[in-house]
Amino acid sequence: MKEMFKTKRFTPAPAGPADDDPRPPSKSQLKRDMTALQELGERLVALPRDRLAQLALAERLHDAIVEAQRITSHEARRRQLQYVGKLMRDAHVEPIRARLAEWDGESMEQIAAFHQLELWRDRLLQDDEQATAFIAQHPGADAQHLRALIRAARKERAANAALLPGQEPQRRQFRALFQEIKRLRAEAEAGGDADAMPDGDAAADDSADGDD
Repeated sequence: MKEMFKTKRFTPAPAGPADDDPRPPSKSQLKRDMTALQELGERLVALPRDRLAQLALAERLHDAIVEAQRITSHEARRRQLQYVGKLMRDAHVEPIRARLAEWDGESMEQIAAFHQLELWRDRLLQDDEQATAFIAQHPGADAQHLRALIRAARKERAANAALLPGQEPQRRQFRALFQEIKRLRAEAEAGGDADAMPDGDAAADDSADGDD
């Protein structure tokens, strides 16, 4: 009698979660990723050369960014920016983003410090009592010199207020007072007196007229 053999079909075990193929990203997600890389590349083009040199960029990407910075023609620059965005797809972007975030934090601190100096200047221009308080908090200040700078800045402000439309306002004395406040604040912070700062709501109405 002929013996019959029945072939048993092999059934593979179900794949676990780790074996599942990941779902491919959607078209909209791919578009968002490409846009983000393009924007990141454009931000790199806007960096000064000294900061650009601090980033670990591939040579081809670095050269493309430098070339984009050099181009002045609108259409040629647009094409070069697109090329930079294309090269960004092969870049290791996380360290780049981390460094940019670090620089952003430094920039925010610098902006806050700048505004504090402006507040001091505006308070000193309000009245002599503010100058007396400032000098008391900054023993290294030359009181006579500081008061002379304040008087000159007040005169300059009054002269600017009397200008006719179209006339250029002067800011030389505003800058001189600002720089002296900056120097004295740096000395105070170096000596551990960094908390001596004005209230944020004490800025004078004319604060927009000054700059550093």
